[in-house]
Amino acid sequence: MAYRLDKKMVIGVSSRALFDLTVENEIFETKGLEAYCRYQTEHESDILKPGAGFQLIRSLLQLNERKEGGNLVEVIIMSRNSPETAIRIFNTIAHYGLSITRSVLVSGASLAPYLAAFHTDLFLSACEEDVQCAIDSGIAAGIICTEYNPLQVRHLPTATAQIRIAFDGDAVLFAGESERIFQEKGLSAFEENEKIHAMEPLAEGPFAQFLRKLSDLQKEFEDGECPIRTALVTSRSAPAHERVLRTIRAWKVRVDEVFFLGGLEKKEILKAFGAQIFFDDQPIHTVSAAECVPAARVPCRRSDTASALCQEPQRISGPECATG
Repeated sequence: MAYRLDKKMVIGVSSRALFDLTVENEIFETKGLEAYCRYQTEHESDILKPGAGFQLIRSLLQLNERKEGGNLVEVIIMSRNSPETAIRIFNTIAHYGLSITRSVLVSGASLAPYLAAFHTDLFLSACEEDVQCAIDSGIAAGIICTEYNPLQVRHLPTATAQIRIAFDGDAVLFAGESERIFQEKGLSAFEENEKIHAMEPLAEGPFAQFLRKLSDLQKEFEDGECPIRTALVTSRSAPAHERVLRTIRAWKVRVDEVFFLGGLEKKEILKAFGAQIFFDDQPIHTVSAAECVPAARVPCRRSDTASALCQEPQRISGPECATG
């Protein structure tokens, strides 16, 4: 019988999300693809440093060691690198002892057609186009903030043995309709709308299914021994809180900590929580958060007409994607 992925938590991660490829990407930007490929080949025995998504990926893989059978999480390298430049990536994976055995290497083409084929639950990449196409296809995805450097960041997350994942609410866990009311009509109209519809669950956003998958994963562990902890960190406050809490209850999902900040900056809360990743749709929040914790921006979904462009393999050039 063929190996199956549909029952696992499947994480697709690009090489730039997993490792620090700052120097390599700069070579591509300044000297071109040929120089980049030559550099990777010449340095294929040199081990790359951890990148913004490294801690999360390593921790998720370690879940397999905590359950008999080790059949909980699968991580797949999904990269625009060519096969001949990927040897350094695999050498680095082996160096850190990461249990990653599967990969997708597309030599600059779009990764979008392959995400559903691998039953991907979450996709992390530094390439905005690939992440956008994933979101358009209904797959949870984030543009990793490569500015976060786990070896240089001044404000390290609180030490914890748990996997800690934090989410924004509107346009991430929930659909963006309420946020659009706020943007178009202001705070008073937004709060009034949420009071009127407090008993109605919010529509699902791009990360709703991923939260469900995390909740199912948490059930694999005994109470008090669960190594996964989740948080909702939202700019909402009372009276817009009730609809959120009732939505979580209606979805029957587990959210361990909820913060209604009422416009306060999220960075310090995320630092105190010790997030290994934070997902938000607003650059102002992800850039700030990346000063102390890994963060990823969730783009808005494009129209169905626009997303259709992502269904066929296509070669997309650009410095942010070529090294991913």
